[in-house]
Amino acid sequence: MARKPLPEAKPVASHESRRLRADARRNHDKLIEVAAQAFAHHGTAASLEDIARRADVGIGTLYRHFPSREHLVEAVYRHEVEALCDAAEELSRERAPDEALEEWMNRFVGYIATKRGMADSLRILLSSNSKLFADSYGQVPVVLSGLINRAVAAGTIRTDVDSIDVLHALSGTYSMPSSPEWYDRSRRLVRLLMDGLRWGARKD
Repeated sequence: MARKPLPEAKPVASHESRRLRADARRNHDKLIEVAAQAFAHHGTAASLEDIARRADVGIGTLYRHFPSREHLVEAVYRHEVEALCDAAEELSRERAPDEALEEWMNRFVGYIATKRGMADSLRILLSSNSKLFADSYGQVPVVLSGLINRAVAAGTIRTDVDSIDVLHALSGTYSMPSSPEWYDRSRRLVRLLMDGLRWGARKD
């Protein structure tokens, strides 16, 4: 007697499993977003329980995504570098070259604020030979150089600009004393830098 054909296997990826994966991704991204804000304002002493609460998830969900504080710090740092680099292209499409450069510098201040807040954990990651810095090293200077070159080509900033000099000036905000005025002082530095960069620009 001929055997009946076996029933076809049902697809493993059901609608429910896809929904769960989408929910997990949203939770992951929200935790990183909230943690970046918490680290920028409170450092890595920020409460993980508070981060989970503000992300509207349980602490167990946080630990499933990030088994330790250092795992969360690493994810936040990678995200901040990627967001800063992606912003350059977005701003270049939407704004005049010098305006794009100025807004990117202001976003760099936010990146520095988060990095300052994570300083202790970043040092631990660096000492443990994490790939974190090897993977991200060099991206930010390249992006800044591109923004400066576009502004120079458009005649909206002076031509004798070295992007490394600008990056060093911006990075100086990292070592500025912590105070309630840190953000305001850093943004004033950006305005001063832009005033200097625009001075002597070609007038078309």
